[in-house]
Amino acid sequence: MVVLGVVEVRPCSLAELVERSGLSRATAHRLATALVHHGLLRRADGRFALGARAVTLGRAADATWPLASAAGPVLAELRDRTGESAQLWVRDGERRICLASAESAHGLRTIVGTGDSLPLDQGSGGRVLTGSAGGAWVASVEEREPGVASVSAPVVDRAGAVVAAIGVSGPVERLTRDPGPVHGAAVQRAAARLAADAALV
Repeated sequence: MVVLGVVEVRPCSLAELVERSGLSRATAHRLATALVHHGLLRRADGRFALGARAVTLGRAADATWPLASAAGPVLAELRDRTGESAQLWVRDGERRICLASAESAHGLRTIVGTGDSLPLDQGSGGRVLTGSAGGAWVASVEEREPGVASVSAPVVDRAGAVVAAIGVSGPVERLTRDPGPVHGAAVQRAAARLAADAALV
């Protein structure tokens, strides 16, 4: 999976794959070659890139996971309403994965790409997913990174279980040191809309 994660960001040579993955050259080559054999990667101009099978699997996941297909318009509206980058997070073991994102138009903004992985114990999105902070929304100021603030709300299913966290993040200068009152209501509305659009409720 580490090889796919590296190549997902952008195509890379074997040397870049070794550097970014931390794997030995022999292991990286063996894994990449096996993934090429199974169609998950392809070789193009001496670089490894996602293969047709990976694209097919991604489309199948989108079709079977309603959150992924419903997230785009909700995140775009949240970004436009707040002016800040918006993300949708899901839990993956002891980490959280960005399932979808919409970047702010501001020059100074947080950039979190789809598939990025962050610790669960840092930031408002992680705290929402662990249930360690009650309430309709959770705010975070410089927990994960200096100068960055965020506000997230839970996306819940019919049973009330948290299935995802939706939120906005950006520089403290714009979100302030108390970002919850500024963006909490907008994030809550986005969470409710996403749950409805994805037919979770």
